[in-house]
Amino acid sequence: MAERIEQRIEGRLPELEQLERVGLFTRKEIKAVIKKASALEYKIQRRALHKEDFINYIQYEINLLELIKKRRSRIGYSFKKDEIEYSIVQRIHGIFKRATEKWKDDVQLWLSHVAFCKKWNKKIQLSKVFSAMLAIHPNKPALWIMAAKWEMEERLSSESARHLFLRALRFHPESAKLYQEYFRMELMHAEKQRKEKKEFEQAKMDLGEFSYSEEILNGEMARIIYRNSVQKIKGAEFHLSLLSVANLFDFTQDLQKEILENLQAEHGDDPLTWDYMAHRELEMGSLPSPEGSSKQMKASEVFQKEERCCAVFEEAVTALPTEAMWKCYVTFCLERLNRKTNSEELRRKRLERTLSVFSRAHESTLLPEILYKQWLHLLLEHGLSEKATEIAAAATERFSQSVEMWQTRLQVLIRLSSGDVAQCFEEAVRQGCLPLWTLWVEWSEQANSKEDTEALYQRSLFVTAPADSVTMKEKYLDWAYRNGGYKKAKKVFTSMHESRPFSLEFFRKMIQIEKEQESCKMLNLREYYERALREFGSTDSDLWLDYIKEELSHPQGKAANCGNIHWRAVKMLQGELVEEFVSKYTLLQTGHL
Repeated sequence: MAERIEQRIEGRLPELEQLERVGLFTRKEIKAVIKKASALEYKIQRRALHKEDFINYIQYEINLLELIKKRRSRIGYSFKKDEIEYSIVQRIHGIFKRATEKWKDDVQLWLSHVAFCKKWNKKIQLSKVFSAMLAIHPNKPALWIMAAKWEMEERLSSESARHLFLRALRFHPESAKLYQEYFRMELMHAEKQRKEKKEFEQAKMDLGEFSYSEEILNGEMARIIYRNSVQKIKGAEFHLSLLSVANLFDFTQDLQKEILENLQAEHGDDPLTWDYMAHRELEMGSLPSPEGSSKQMKASEVFQKEERCCAVFEEAVTALPTEAMWKCYVTFCLERLNRKTNSEELRRKRLERTLSVFSRAHESTLLPEILYKQWLHLLLEHGLSEKATEIAAAATERFSQSVEMWQTRLQVLIRLSSGDVAQCFEEAVRQGCLPLWTLWVEWSEQANSKEDTEALYQRSLFVTAPADSVTMKEKYLDWAYRNGGYKKAKKVFTSMHESRPFSLEFFRKMIQIEKEQESCKMLNLREYYERALREFGSTDSDLWLDYIKEELSHPQGKAANCGNIHWRAVKMLQGELVEEFVSKYTLLQTGHL
């Protein structure tokens, strides 16, 4: 191994000598490079190989390249790159190759090699890297797409890109993303050839030696991909993804028309189809406005376009009365309502339309739950409080099992300072859900007396699920301290000492409360720690350490107790926690923790 390392270091000498000769590095720096390189070489030549050693070596060499680049810029020297940078780059390729052969499954390692090749413009090497990577990872469509895009955009080889896409589709015949990118690539190729032909014609050059296929120029290859892909991948969403790509190219009108006709014929019962057709009305051209036309005329034109969209949506909810379809309609209205405009009239009409569509969807019992919150916000924002109260009640009646819906209704009532809040809470907490109890006690803290709030906290401990009651105990203790001080907090803590389950945070909160008192008593702290350890002593080593620290730091603490606490901890803790505790305890004794 030593001989191999020596040979590799000797192989570096020519480039290092050049670095010193041209004044980029000093002799001292050259020696430092040799020393560091020898250490790195040793790590990647030993029997037990570690990926981190290869990564560190690669990073060192890349940093060296960057340093050389800065030194060249500083002294204005740009020669001898073949003797210096080229050999370093080749060495990095070699290290990457060894690493990826050893850890073939590490995609990130392959991608790092790809990124390096791109940065240093090593096209031939990158092509080899892509080939090797795809041979190992043919099951990842994203890698095929990356390789094909590079062939198309960097090497300007549409043929190689096409070949890669066809190979990829043999592995992934139902990959929507592969078809989309293949479709896009063929259209880009057609556009590029159209531009080239146009430039030649404008220059009046003879096209005899160049062959431009009319089929490719008109996007026929993309049409073939489209027809093949929709045989394998069904659904309006895929059709629309290809249509959105075709829309980017101005020579695809016939192709767009075919996709659109097929979309309507095959997926006329899909909300996405109707949604697209409605939004399409916004893009339809209108008569050019005369110069100097008023803002009112422009606003009127925008409103007319929106009304055409709504006409399509009206047809849609009649032909396809589903939640998904109404959701598309409502979402469109909200999008238009949220668009900025200086026209008060347009804003008013948009609001009227949105509220009307919300109401009709609700009356049809087809308004999705997720949209009720937005509707209620809109009603409250425009001062329609009675309507908001009515809709909130109707929503909880329809979605009676939805905690979020009850929360929304309660928030509406609280915001309106309604007298029905308490009654609504009573109905809501039949769900027995923590968020509703949390909201109730928080509201009670602001609206009710301390006695009523405490009664509510105590009630919550018995009716919530055990896991939820843990959080309510924490909140109860915190409230008791904020509103009744230390004595009240201690009374609440004591009253619940057998009301399992507990959280560690519950005990830590009480310990913190004790420590905040001017006359903090170690006797009380011991009591709280002992109770906490009864519950969590076998699973939390830090709790034992905190107890020991308290004995050591508190004026009333006893250092003699620490040995007993240590013995109990070792006996009670489980598995690896014992080693962790002993290690930290040792650091504590030496003053390093």
